[in-house]
Amino acid sequence: MNTSFIGFAVLAFLAVVLAIEAVYLFWSSHHGKDVKRMDERIRALSAGGNVSSQQLSILKQRMLSESPFVTQLLLRIPRVHALDRQLQQSGLKWSVARFVTYTLLCAVLGALGGFVLLLPAPVMGVFAVVASLLPTLILCRKRTKRVLQLERQLPDAADLIARALRAGHSFPAALGMVGEELPNPLGGEFALVFDEINYGVSMSDALLNMVNRVPVEDLRYFVIAVLIQREAGGNLAEILGSIAGIIRERLKLLGKVRVLSAEGRLSAWVLGVLPFAILGLLSVLNPGYISVFWKDPAGPQIAGVAIAMMLFGILWMRKVVRIRV
Repeated sequence: MNTSFIGFAVLAFLAVVLAIEAVYLFWSSHHGKDVKRMDERIRALSAGGNVSSQQLSILKQRMLSESPFVTQLLLRIPRVHALDRQLQQSGLKWSVARFVTYTLLCAVLGALGGFVLLLPAPVMGVFAVVASLLPTLILCRKRTKRVLQLERQLPDAADLIARALRAGHSFPAALGMVGEELPNPLGGEFALVFDEINYGVSMSDALLNMVNRVPVEDLRYFVIAVLIQREAGGNLAEILGSIAGIIRERLKLLGKVRVLSAEGRLSAWVLGVLPFAILGLLSVLNPGYISVFWKDPAGPQIAGVAIAMMLFGILWMRKVVRIRV
């Protein structure tokens, strides 16, 4: 083959590659993501400050899923943002997509367990529904435990801020000291507020963001007192000291109430779990004995009435032993 033809082919190939690269660089320099983001920020700094009818935020946004397609599907679920907020409040590292995946996986395992035990289709459905509630129970337990820890740490945080203010520190510096001195979870929340303020978020917005992340009523009162003091003035150190004393007295009374109602809560758990535990144990040890209950036409009807009465009793006992302080 002629050497000139080979050289021409190689040069033509390089020319085509360079032309494609030039077109790509030209397009990315005018329409790329970085250029669009820079253009939006420049327009946000101009008069008006609105970009495509949306306000820019320097805060990191939580993602429902790492996949845009899955995120679009999750956005169609009612109250999905409330679920995401509960996941954030529980301290779990789960996303909404992972939570939904765990729920579906538990449902499949519950139905598979009912199939292995040769249970009827309605009972398999009940097993699947009960198993699918396991991630929700874990979420509620983690959230409740974290809220209790936050409530116990809040008086110490208020006292520390009050002492820092009396020593001459500014309020943002006092928030940073709380974030460094107190352990998680409350220390991490105050450290996040301190970082947001340093990054340019206003004091009120940073505190209100913490209120949204932390579902504690005492913290809401704490933030309201701080915001009112910033508008009307006053001795913030004395106010925070009073708030810390009130929270401690309320927690002391709440502890007494929990001790006195412990027997009722334990009875509710035993009465609620015992029938299902016995049913599962008999299904494993003597399937022929318990199968009569499902084969008889009156068995499912009796089970439905019993479950309805049990749910009513559990809700009633929960209403009795749950005392708000």
